[in-house]
Amino acid sequence: MKLTKNTAGRRVPDIVNGVAQTPYKGAGKFAPTGTKAAPPIRAAQDYPADGDKRVPSIKEALERAGLADGMTISSHHHFRNGDLLMVPVFDAAAQLGLKNLRWFPSAAFPCHEPIIKHMESGVISHIEGSLNGPLGRFASEGRMNGTAVLRSHGGRWQAVQDGEVHIDLALLAAPTADPFGNATGDRGPSACGLLGFGLVDSLYADRSIVVTDDLVPFPCVPWQIMGQNIDYVVEVDQVGDPSKIVSGSTRLTRSPDRLYIAELTAKFVRAAGIMRDGFSFQAGAGGTALAFAIYLREMMQEAGVKARFIRGGSTKYLVEMLEEGLTDFILDGQTFDLEGVRSMRENPGHIDTSPFTSYNWHGKGNFASMVDVVVLGATEVDLNFNANVVTHSDGVMLHGIGGWQNCLASACTILPIPSFRDRIPIIVDEVTTLCGPGELIDVVVTERGIAINPLREDLIQATRRSGLPIKPLAQIKAEVEALVGGPPQKPALADEVIGIVKWVDGTVLDSVFKIEAN
Repeated sequence: MKLTKNTAGRRVPDIVNGVAQTPYKGAGKFAPTGTKAAPPIRAAQDYPADGDKRVPSIKEALERAGLADGMTISSHHHFRNGDLLMVPVFDAAAQLGLKNLRWFPSAAFPCHEPIIKHMESGVISHIEGSLNGPLGRFASEGRMNGTAVLRSHGGRWQAVQDGEVHIDLALLAAPTADPFGNATGDRGPSACGLLGFGLVDSLYADRSIVVTDDLVPFPCVPWQIMGQNIDYVVEVDQVGDPSKIVSGSTRLTRSPDRLYIAELTAKFVRAAGIMRDGFSFQAGAGGTALAFAIYLREMMQEAGVKARFIRGGSTKYLVEMLEEGLTDFILDGQTFDLEGVRSMRENPGHIDTSPFTSYNWHGKGNFASMVDVVVLGATEVDLNFNANVVTHSDGVMLHGIGGWQNCLASACTILPIPSFRDRIPIIVDEVTTLCGPGELIDVVVTERGIAINPLREDLIQATRRSGLPIKPLAQIKAEVEALVGGPPQKPALADEVIGIVKWVDGTVLDSVFKIEAN
Protein backbone atom coordinates (compact mmCIF):
# COMPACT_ATOMS: atom_id res chain seq x y z
CA MET A 1 0.00 0.00 0.00
CA LYS A 2 1.62 3.24 -1.16
CA LEU A 3 1.37 6.22 1.21
CA THR A 4 1.61 9.85 0.18
CA LYS A 5 1.22 13.07 2.15
CA ASN A 6 -1.98 15.03 1.65
CA THR A 7 -2.48 18.78 2.10
CA ALA A 8 -2.83 18.30 5.87
CA GLY A 9 0.58 16.62 5.96
CA ARG A 10 -0.86 13.21 6.83
CA ARG A 11 0.27 9.97 5.20
CA VAL A 12 -2.63 8.37 3.33
CA PRO A 13 -2.95 5.45 0.87
CA ASP A 14 -3.71 5.97 -2.80
CA ILE A 15 -5.71 2.72 -3.07
CA VAL A 16 -8.01 1.27 -0.39
CA ASN A 17 -9.79 -2.06 -0.78
CA GLY A 18 -8.95 -1.97 -4.47
CA VAL A 19 -10.46 1.50 -5.02
CA ALA A 20 -8.37 4.54 -6.02
CA GLN A 21 -8.55 7.39 -3.50
CA THR A 22 -8.26 11.18 -3.64
CA PRO A 23 -6.12 12.71 -0.88
CA TYR A 24 -7.53 15.55 1.22
CA LYS A 25 -6.99 18.91 -0.51
CA GLY A 26 -8.22 21.28 2.21
CA ALA A 27 -11.58 22.32 3.57
CA GLY A 28 -13.78 23.32 0.67
CA LYS A 29 -11.03 22.73 -1.90
CA PHE A 30 -12.40 19.62 -3.61
CA ALA A 31 -15.22 19.97 -6.14
CA PRO A 32 -17.22 16.88 -7.16
CA THR A 33 -18.00 16.07 -10.77
CA GLY A 34 -20.35 13.72 -12.58
CA THR A 35 -23.91 12.70 -11.78
CA LYS A 36 -25.57 10.90 -8.92
CA ALA A 37 -25.68 7.12 -8.79
CA ALA A 38 -28.98 5.31 -9.23
CA PRO A 39 -30.45 1.91 -8.45
CA PRO A 40 -31.84 -0.32 -11.21
CA ILE A 41 -35.40 0.24 -12.39
CA ARG A 42 -37.86 -2.32 -11.08
CA ALA A 43 -41.27 -3.17 -12.57
CA ALA A 44 -44.38 -3.07 -10.39
CA GLN A 45 -45.62 -6.21 -12.16
CA ASP A 46 -42.77 -8.15 -10.54
CA TYR A 47 -44.24 -7.50 -7.09
CA PRO A 48 -47.50 -8.75 -5.54
CA ALA A 49 -50.52 -6.88 -6.90
CA ASP A 50 -52.04 -6.80 -3.41
CA GLY A 51 -48.90 -5.05 -2.10
CA ASP A 52 -48.02 -7.82 0.36
CA LYS A 53 -44.22 -8.22 0.20
CA ARG A 54 -43.86 -10.38 3.29
CA VAL A 55 -41.49 -13.34 3.38
CA PRO A 56 -41.31 -15.72 6.34
CA SER A 57 -37.69 -15.30 7.45
CA ILE A 58 -34.53 -13.23 7.15
CA LYS A 59 -32.74 -16.16 5.54
CA GLU A 60 -35.39 -16.51 2.82
CA ALA A 61 -35.36 -12.75 2.24
CA LEU A 62 -31.57 -12.86 1.69
CA GLU A 63 -32.02 -15.71 -0.79
CA ARG A 64 -34.81 -13.96 -2.71
CA ALA A 65 -32.74 -10.76 -2.82
CA GLY A 66 -29.96 -12.68 -4.53
CA LEU A 67 -27.27 -11.98 -1.94
CA ALA A 68 -24.02 -13.48 -3.26
CA ASP A 69 -20.33 -13.62 -2.43
CA GLY A 70 -18.52 -10.27 -2.48
CA MET A 71 -21.65 -8.12 -2.27
CA THR A 72 -22.17 -5.07 -0.06
CA ILE A 73 -24.80 -5.25 2.67
CA SER A 74 -25.83 -2.11 4.56
CA SER A 75 -27.68 -1.22 7.75
CA HIS A 76 -28.53 1.78 9.93
CA HIS A 77 -27.85 2.33 13.62
CA HIS A 78 -30.89 4.11 15.05
CA PHE A 79 -31.12 1.41 17.73
CA ARG A 80 -27.47 2.09 18.62
CA ASN A 81 -26.36 -0.54 21.16
CA GLY A 82 -29.84 -2.09 21.11
CA ASP A 83 -29.71 -3.39 17.52
CA LEU A 84 -31.03 -6.95 17.33
CA LEU A 85 -31.02 -7.34 13.55
CA MET A 86 -27.53 -7.55 12.11
CA VAL A 87 -26.17 -10.47 14.15
CA PRO A 88 -29.04 -12.71 12.92
CA VAL A 89 -28.54 -11.38 9.38
CA PHE A 90 -24.89 -12.45 9.28
CA ASP A 91 -25.74 -15.72 11.02
CA ALA A 92 -28.14 -16.39 8.14
CA ALA A 93 -25.50 -15.37 5.59
CA ALA A 94 -23.12 -17.87 7.16
CA GLN A 95 -25.76 -20.60 6.94
CA LEU A 96 -26.10 -19.81 3.24
CA GLY A 97 -22.35 -20.31 2.83
CA LEU A 98 -21.70 -16.73 1.71
CA LYS A 99 -18.19 -15.23 1.79
CA ASN A 100 -16.35 -11.95 1.40
CA LEU A 101 -19.29 -9.64 2.15
CA ARG A 102 -18.64 -5.96 2.78
CA TRP A 103 -20.67 -4.55 5.67
CA PHE A 104 -21.59 -0.89 5.26
CA PRO A 105 -23.31 0.22 8.48
CA SER A 106 -23.95 3.83 9.44
CA ALA A 107 -22.34 2.70 12.71
CA ALA A 108 -21.54 -0.48 14.60
CA PHE A 109 -21.72 -0.88 18.39
CA PRO A 110 -20.55 -3.28 21.12
CA CYS A 111 -23.75 -5.29 20.61
CA HIS A 112 -22.26 -6.36 17.28
CA GLU A 113 -19.27 -8.12 18.86
CA PRO A 114 -20.67 -11.57 17.86
CA ILE A 115 -20.12 -10.53 14.23
CA ILE A 116 -16.35 -10.86 14.80
CA LYS A 117 -16.64 -14.62 14.30
CA HIS A 118 -18.02 -13.97 10.82
CA MET A 119 -15.01 -11.78 10.00
CA GLU A 120 -12.68 -14.48 11.25
CA SER A 121 -14.43 -17.11 9.13
CA GLY A 122 -14.46 -14.95 6.00
CA VAL A 123 -18.21 -14.36 5.76
CA ILE A 124 -17.41 -10.64 6.12
CA SER A 125 -14.28 -9.26 4.47
CA HIS A 126 -14.29 -5.83 6.10
CA ILE A 127 -16.44 -3.03 7.48
CA GLU A 128 -16.84 0.44 6.00
CA GLY A 129 -18.56 2.37 8.75
CA SER A 130 -18.01 3.82 12.19
CA LEU A 131 -16.57 1.18 14.51
CA ASN A 132 -17.21 1.35 18.25
CA GLY A 133 -15.81 -0.85 21.00
CA PRO A 134 -14.81 -4.45 20.24
CA LEU A 135 -15.02 -4.12 16.45
CA GLY A 136 -12.76 -1.08 16.55
CA ARG A 137 -10.20 -2.93 18.64
CA PHE A 138 -10.43 -5.94 16.30
CA ALA A 139 -9.56 -3.69 13.37
CA SER A 140 -6.82 -1.84 15.30
CA GLU A 141 -5.08 -5.14 15.97
CA GLY A 142 -4.87 -5.72 12.22
CA ARG A 143 -7.21 -8.71 12.32
CA MET A 144 -9.72 -7.50 9.73
CA ASN A 145 -9.08 -8.72 6.18
CA GLY A 146 -9.74 -5.39 4.45
CA THR A 147 -9.23 -1.77 5.43
CA ALA A 148 -11.79 0.03 7.60
CA VAL A 149 -13.22 3.16 5.98
CA LEU A 150 -14.53 5.70 8.46
CA ARG A 151 -16.99 8.30 7.20
CA SER A 152 -19.15 10.95 8.80
CA HIS A 153 -22.91 10.57 8.57
CA GLY A 154 -22.99 13.09 5.75
CA GLY A 155 -19.95 11.46 4.16
CA ARG A 156 -21.79 8.15 4.08
CA TRP A 157 -24.65 9.70 2.11
CA GLN A 158 -22.12 11.40 -0.16
CA ALA A 159 -20.34 8.11 -0.82
CA VAL A 160 -23.55 6.37 -1.85
CA GLN A 161 -25.03 9.16 -3.99
CA ASP A 162 -21.67 9.77 -5.71
CA GLY A 163 -21.29 6.08 -6.57
CA GLU A 164 -18.24 5.57 -4.34
CA VAL A 165 -20.11 2.79 -2.51
CA HIS A 166 -22.65 0.63 -4.29
CA ILE A 167 -25.14 -1.09 -1.94
CA ASP A 168 -26.32 -4.47 -3.20
CA LEU A 169 -28.67 -5.15 -0.30
CA ALA A 170 -29.99 -2.85 2.44
CA LEU A 171 -31.37 -4.17 5.75
CA LEU A 172 -33.68 -1.66 7.41
CA ALA A 173 -34.72 -2.24 11.03
CA ALA A 174 -38.17 -0.66 11.41
CA PRO A 175 -40.13 -0.34 14.67
CA THR A 176 -43.38 -0.21 12.67
CA ALA A 177 -44.09 -1.18 9.05
CA ASP A 178 -46.86 -2.42 6.77
CA PRO A 179 -46.74 -5.39 4.37
CA PHE A 180 -45.97 -3.05 1.45
CA GLY A 181 -42.77 -1.82 3.12
CA ASN A 182 -43.75 1.64 4.35
CA ALA A 183 -41.95 2.05 7.66
CA THR A 184 -41.53 4.46 10.54
CA GLY A 185 -39.45 4.64 13.68
CA ASP A 186 -41.48 6.88 15.97
CA ARG A 187 -44.10 4.34 17.12
CA GLY A 188 -44.55 0.70 18.00
CA PRO A 189 -43.16 -1.33 20.94
CA SER A 190 -39.58 -0.82 19.69
CA ALA A 191 -39.94 2.86 18.73
CA CYS A 192 -36.49 4.45 18.33
CA GLY A 193 -37.40 7.82 16.81
CA LEU A 194 -36.49 8.26 13.17
CA LEU A 195 -34.95 6.21 10.38
CA GLY A 196 -33.07 8.96 8.53
CA PHE A 197 -29.74 7.13 8.43
CA GLY A 198 -31.40 4.30 6.52
CA LEU A 199 -33.06 6.59 3.99
CA VAL A 200 -30.11 6.69 1.58
CA ASP A 201 -29.93 2.89 1.70
CA SER A 202 -33.60 2.56 0.71
CA LEU A 203 -33.17 5.03 -2.15
CA TYR A 204 -29.94 3.71 -3.70
CA ALA A 205 -29.65 -0.01 -2.87
CA ASP A 206 -30.35 -2.60 -5.56
CA ARG A 207 -32.56 -4.49 -3.12
CA SER A 208 -33.99 -3.46 0.27
CA ILE A 209 -35.51 -5.48 3.09
CA VAL A 210 -37.58 -3.99 5.91
CA VAL A 211 -37.52 -5.99 9.15
CA THR A 212 -40.09 -5.14 11.83
CA ASP A 213 -41.68 -6.43 15.01
CA ASP A 214 -44.82 -4.33 14.62
CA LEU A 215 -46.62 -5.07 11.37
CA VAL A 216 -49.67 -2.85 10.84
CA PRO A 217 -52.25 -2.81 8.02
CA PHE A 218 -51.43 -0.63 5.01
CA PRO A 219 -50.79 2.28 5.19
CA CYS A 220 -48.16 2.74 7.89
CA VAL A 221 -48.19 6.48 8.51
CA PRO A 222 -46.36 8.71 8.78
CA TRP A 223 -43.88 6.74 6.72
CA GLN A 224 -40.19 7.64 6.98
CA ILE A 225 -39.22 4.88 4.54
CA MET A 226 -41.40 4.50 1.43
CA GLY A 227 -42.65 1.07 0.40
CA GLN A 228 -41.97 1.89 -3.25
CA ASN A 229 -38.27 1.46 -2.42
CA ILE A 230 -38.67 -1.86 -0.57
CA ASP A 231 -38.50 -5.36 -2.03
CA TYR A 232 -39.31 -7.58 0.95
CA VAL A 233 -40.76 -7.31 4.46
CA VAL A 234 -39.86 -9.69 7.30
CA GLU A 235 -41.62 -9.85 10.65
CA VAL A 236 -39.56 -10.87 13.71
CA ASP A 237 -40.18 -11.14 17.45
CA GLN A 238 -38.03 -8.09 18.32
CA VAL A 239 -36.06 -5.89 15.96
CA GLY A 240 -34.32 -3.75 18.58
CA ASP A 241 -34.14 -2.68 22.21
CA PRO A 242 -34.96 1.06 22.34
CA SER A 243 -33.80 1.36 25.94
CA LYS A 244 -30.24 0.95 24.64
CA ILE A 245 -30.32 3.94 22.33
CA VAL A 246 -29.16 5.67 25.50
CA SER A 247 -25.47 4.76 25.76
CA GLY A 248 -22.67 5.93 28.02
CA SER A 249 -21.97 8.81 25.66
CA THR A 250 -25.55 10.12 25.95
CA ARG A 251 -25.78 10.44 29.73
CA LEU A 252 -25.43 13.72 31.59
CA THR A 253 -22.04 14.10 33.28
CA ARG A 254 -21.87 14.25 37.07
CA SER A 255 -18.20 15.24 37.17
CA PRO A 256 -17.76 18.65 38.88
CA ASP A 257 -14.93 19.53 36.47
CA ARG A 258 -16.99 18.68 33.41
CA LEU A 259 -20.04 20.50 34.73
CA TYR A 260 -17.80 23.53 35.16
CA ILE A 261 -16.56 23.12 31.58
CA ALA A 262 -20.18 22.99 30.38
CA GLU A 263 -21.02 26.13 32.33
CA LEU A 264 -17.97 27.96 30.93
CA THR A 265 -19.05 26.96 27.44
CA ALA A 266 -22.55 28.39 27.91
CA LYS A 267 -21.08 31.58 29.38
CA PHE A 268 -18.79 31.91 26.36
CA VAL A 269 -21.73 31.55 23.96
CA ARG A 270 -23.54 34.31 25.84
CA ALA A 271 -20.49 36.58 26.11
CA ALA A 272 -19.67 36.21 22.40
CA GLY A 273 -23.13 37.49 21.48
CA ILE A 274 -24.16 34.21 19.87
CA MET A 275 -27.07 33.69 22.26
CA ARG A 276 -29.68 36.07 20.89
CA ASP A 277 -33.26 35.93 19.65
CA GLY A 278 -33.56 33.66 16.63
CA PHE A 279 -30.18 31.95 17.04
CA SER A 280 -29.60 28.22 16.59
CA PHE A 281 -27.37 25.66 18.24
CA GLN A 282 -26.47 21.99 18.28
CA ALA A 283 -25.06 20.05 21.22
CA GLY A 284 -23.50 16.64 20.78
CA ALA A 285 -24.41 13.47 22.65
CA GLY A 286 -21.57 13.55 25.18
CA GLY A 287 -22.26 14.17 28.86
CA THR A 288 -20.59 17.60 28.89
CA ALA A 289 -22.48 18.73 25.78
CA LEU A 290 -25.75 17.67 27.41
CA ALA A 291 -24.89 19.72 30.50
CA PHE A 292 -24.10 22.70 28.27
CA ALA A 293 -27.66 22.59 26.95
CA ILE A 294 -29.01 22.79 30.50
CA TYR A 295 -26.86 25.81 31.40
CA LEU A 296 -27.73 27.52 28.12
CA ARG A 297 -31.42 26.90 28.74
CA GLU A 298 -31.19 28.70 32.10
CA MET A 299 -29.39 31.65 30.50
CA MET A 300 -31.98 31.85 27.72
CA GLN A 301 -34.78 31.90 30.28
CA GLU A 302 -33.08 34.68 32.26
CA ALA A 303 -32.46 36.77 29.12
CA GLY A 304 -35.86 36.08 27.53
CA VAL A 305 -34.15 34.66 24.43
CA LYS A 306 -35.76 32.16 22.08
CA ALA A 307 -33.98 30.02 19.51
CA ARG A 308 -35.43 29.55 16.04
CA PHE A 309 -34.26 25.95 15.87
CA ILE A 310 -32.09 23.41 17.64
CA ARG A 311 -30.28 20.74 15.67
CA GLY A 312 -30.48 17.28 17.23
CA GLY A 313 -29.63 14.39 18.24
CA SER A 314 -32.61 15.02 20.44
CA THR A 315 -32.58 14.42 24.19
CA LYS A 316 -35.08 15.06 26.94
CA TYR A 317 -33.26 18.33 27.67
CA LEU A 318 -33.87 19.63 24.14
CA VAL A 319 -37.45 18.36 24.28
CA GLU A 320 -38.03 20.37 27.45
CA MET A 321 -36.78 23.50 25.68
CA LEU A 322 -39.18 22.87 22.81
CA GLU A 323 -42.12 22.27 25.11
CA GLU A 324 -41.26 25.34 27.21
CA GLY A 325 -41.29 27.53 24.10
CA LEU A 326 -37.53 28.24 24.12
CA THR A 327 -37.27 27.11 20.48
CA ASP A 328 -39.66 26.84 17.56
CA PHE A 329 -38.24 23.58 16.20
CA ILE A 330 -35.99 20.64 16.85
CA LEU A 331 -34.51 19.46 13.55
CA ASP A 332 -33.67 15.94 14.61
CA GLY A 333 -31.12 13.69 12.95
CA GLN A 334 -30.95 10.98 15.63
CA THR A 335 -33.03 10.34 18.73
CA PHE A 336 -30.88 9.78 21.81
CA ASP A 337 -33.49 8.91 24.44
CA LEU A 338 -37.09 7.83 24.81
CA GLU A 339 -38.35 11.35 25.56
CA GLY A 340 -37.01 12.33 22.17
CA VAL A 341 -38.96 9.44 20.64
CA ARG A 342 -42.17 10.54 22.36
CA SER A 343 -41.69 14.15 21.32
CA MET A 344 -41.09 13.24 17.68
CA ARG A 345 -44.32 11.28 17.66
CA GLU A 346 -46.42 13.94 19.41
CA ASN A 347 -44.96 17.37 18.71
CA PRO A 348 -45.32 18.95 15.25
CA GLY A 349 -42.33 21.17 15.99
CA HIS A 350 -40.09 18.10 16.34
CA ILE A 351 -39.00 17.37 12.77
CA ASP A 352 -37.23 14.23 11.58
CA THR A 353 -34.38 14.90 9.15
CA SER A 354 -31.76 12.86 7.30
CA PRO A 355 -28.04 13.24 6.53
CA PHE A 356 -29.05 14.50 3.08
CA THR A 357 -30.79 17.59 4.46
CA SER A 358 -28.44 18.10 7.37
CA TYR A 359 -24.94 17.00 6.45
CA ASN A 360 -24.34 16.06 2.82
CA TRP A 361 -21.50 18.23 1.50
CA HIS A 362 -22.29 17.29 -2.10
CA GLY A 363 -25.74 18.83 -2.10
CA LYS A 364 -27.23 22.27 -2.68
CA GLY A 365 -26.50 23.40 0.86
CA ASN A 366 -27.19 21.65 4.16
CA PHE A 367 -28.52 22.51 7.60
CA ALA A 368 -25.13 22.15 9.33
CA SER A 369 -23.76 25.38 7.84
CA MET A 370 -26.83 27.29 9.07
CA VAL A 371 -26.22 26.56 12.77
CA ASP A 372 -24.82 29.44 14.82
CA VAL A 373 -22.90 27.35 17.34
CA VAL A 374 -22.18 23.66 17.81
CA VAL A 375 -20.75 22.01 20.92
CA LEU A 376 -18.88 18.73 20.40
CA GLY A 377 -16.47 16.38 22.13
CA ALA A 378 -12.99 15.12 21.17
CA THR A 379 -10.41 12.59 22.34
CA GLU A 380 -7.45 14.85 21.47
CA VAL A 381 -6.76 18.41 20.31
CA ASP A 382 -3.38 19.71 19.17
CA LEU A 383 -1.79 23.14 19.20
CA ASN A 384 -3.10 23.86 15.70
CA PHE A 385 -6.66 23.15 16.92
CA ASN A 386 -6.79 19.91 14.90
CA ALA A 387 -8.99 17.34 16.64
CA ASN A 388 -9.34 13.58 16.93
CA VAL A 389 -12.52 11.67 17.74
CA VAL A 390 -11.65 8.18 16.46
CA THR A 391 -8.64 6.88 18.39
CA HIS A 392 -7.59 7.03 22.03
CA SER A 393 -4.23 7.98 23.48
CA ASP A 394 -3.07 4.38 22.95
CA GLY A 395 -3.96 4.57 19.24
CA VAL A 396 -6.85 2.10 19.48
CA MET A 397 -9.85 2.88 17.27
CA LEU A 398 -12.84 2.84 19.60
CA HIS A 399 -15.14 5.57 18.28
CA GLY A 400 -16.92 6.47 15.08
CA ILE A 401 -17.06 9.89 13.47
CA GLY A 402 -20.85 10.20 13.39
CA GLY A 403 -22.01 13.69 12.50
CA TRP A 404 -19.00 15.29 14.21
CA GLN A 405 -17.14 16.29 11.04
CA ASN A 406 -20.30 17.63 9.41
CA CYS A 407 -21.02 19.91 12.36
CA LEU A 408 -17.71 21.73 11.85
CA ALA A 409 -19.49 23.69 9.09
CA SER A 410 -21.33 25.73 11.74
CA ALA A 411 -20.58 29.42 12.32
CA CYS A 412 -18.82 28.60 15.60
CA THR A 413 -17.49 25.21 16.69
CA ILE A 414 -16.66 24.70 20.36
CA LEU A 415 -14.97 21.67 21.91
CA PRO A 416 -15.58 21.48 25.67
CA ILE A 417 -13.10 18.86 26.87
CA PRO A 418 -11.25 18.03 30.09
CA SER A 419 -7.58 18.98 29.93
CA PHE A 420 -6.64 15.40 30.86
CA ARG A 421 -8.27 11.98 31.28
CA ASP A 422 -6.77 9.41 33.63
CA ARG A 423 -3.75 11.74 34.02
CA ILE A 424 -3.19 11.68 30.25
CA PRO A 425 -3.17 15.18 28.70
CA ILE A 426 -5.74 15.76 25.97
CA ILE A 427 -3.94 18.73 24.40
CA VAL A 428 -0.98 17.40 22.41
CA ASP A 429 1.61 18.59 19.91
CA GLU A 430 -0.01 16.57 17.10
CA VAL A 431 -3.17 14.47 17.19
CA THR A 432 -2.79 10.73 16.67
CA THR A 433 -5.57 10.70 14.08
CA LEU A 434 -6.76 13.81 12.27
CA CYS A 435 -10.56 13.90 12.06
CA GLY A 436 -11.20 17.64 11.92
CA PRO A 437 -8.87 20.36 10.57
CA GLY A 438 -8.03 23.15 12.99
CA GLU A 439 -9.17 25.89 10.66
CA LEU A 440 -12.75 24.77 11.36
CA ILE A 441 -12.46 24.49 15.16
CA ASP A 442 -12.91 27.83 16.85
CA VAL A 443 -12.83 27.37 20.62
CA VAL A 444 -11.53 24.80 23.10
CA VAL A 445 -12.97 24.98 26.61
CA THR A 446 -11.27 23.16 29.50
CA GLU A 447 -11.50 23.39 33.29
CA ARG A 448 -8.22 25.35 33.13
CA GLY A 449 -9.38 27.97 30.68
CA ILE A 450 -10.79 28.82 27.27
CA ALA A 451 -8.61 28.91 24.14
CA ILE A 452 -9.83 30.75 21.05
CA ASN A 453 -8.40 29.92 17.64
CA PRO A 454 -6.26 32.90 16.55
CA LEU A 455 -8.10 32.77 13.21
CA ARG A 456 -11.26 33.95 15.02
CA GLU A 457 -10.32 37.53 15.81
CA ASP A 458 -14.03 38.36 15.99
CA LEU A 459 -14.55 35.98 18.92
CA ILE A 460 -11.40 37.23 20.61
CA GLN A 461 -12.63 40.82 20.44
CA ALA A 462 -16.20 39.96 21.44
CA THR A 463 -15.08 38.25 24.67
CA ARG A 464 -12.08 40.45 25.51
CA ARG A 465 -13.79 42.08 28.52
CA SER A 466 -15.99 39.12 29.47
CA GLY A 467 -14.05 38.15 32.59
CA LEU A 468 -13.84 34.58 31.31
CA PRO A 469 -10.52 32.69 31.78
CA ILE A 470 -9.31 33.05 28.19
CA LYS A 471 -5.72 32.01 27.53
CA PRO A 472 -3.60 30.51 24.70
CA LEU A 473 -3.97 26.78 24.05
CA ALA A 474 -0.21 26.35 24.53
CA GLN A 475 -0.47 27.80 28.03
CA ILE A 476 -3.21 25.35 29.00
CA LYS A 477 -1.10 22.53 27.57
CA ALA A 478 1.94 23.60 29.62
CA GLU A 479 -0.10 23.85 32.83
CA VAL A 480 -1.48 20.35 32.39
CA GLU A 481 1.91 18.82 31.60
CA ALA A 482 3.40 20.47 34.72
CA LEU A 483 0.59 18.92 36.75
CA VAL A 484 0.80 15.36 35.39
CA GLY A 485 4.55 15.18 34.88
CA GLY A 486 5.01 15.83 31.18
CA PRO A 487 3.43 15.23 27.78
CA PRO A 488 1.65 11.96 27.01
CA GLN A 489 3.60 9.04 25.64
CA LYS A 490 2.97 8.56 21.93
CA PRO A 491 1.15 5.35 21.07
CA ALA A 492 3.14 2.44 19.69
CA LEU A 493 1.93 2.08 16.12
CA ALA A 494 3.08 -0.07 13.23
CA ASP A 495 3.39 1.28 9.70
CA GLU A 496 0.44 -0.81 8.54
CA VAL A 497 -2.73 1.09 7.64
CA ILE A 498 -5.81 -0.65 9.06
CA GLY A 499 -8.27 2.16 8.41
CA ILE A 500 -8.72 5.55 6.80
CA VAL A 501 -10.63 8.65 7.83
CA LYS A 502 -12.60 10.28 5.04
CA TRP A 503 -13.32 13.98 4.97
CA VAL A 504 -16.88 15.16 4.28
CA ASP A 505 -16.16 15.49 0.54
CA GLY A 506 -14.93 11.90 0.13
CA THR A 507 -11.20 12.69 0.12
CA VAL A 508 -8.83 10.87 2.50
CA LEU A 509 -7.98 13.00 5.53
CA ASP A 510 -5.83 10.56 7.51
CA SER A 511 -4.83 6.95 8.10
CA VAL A 512 -5.40 4.80 11.17
CA PHE A 513 -2.41 2.57 11.89
CA LYS A 514 -2.22 -0.86 13.45
CA ILE A 515 -1.30 -0.87 17.13
CA GLU A 516 1.89 -2.69 18.06
CA ALA A 517 1.42 -5.93 19.98
CA ASN A 518 2.31 -5.73 23.68
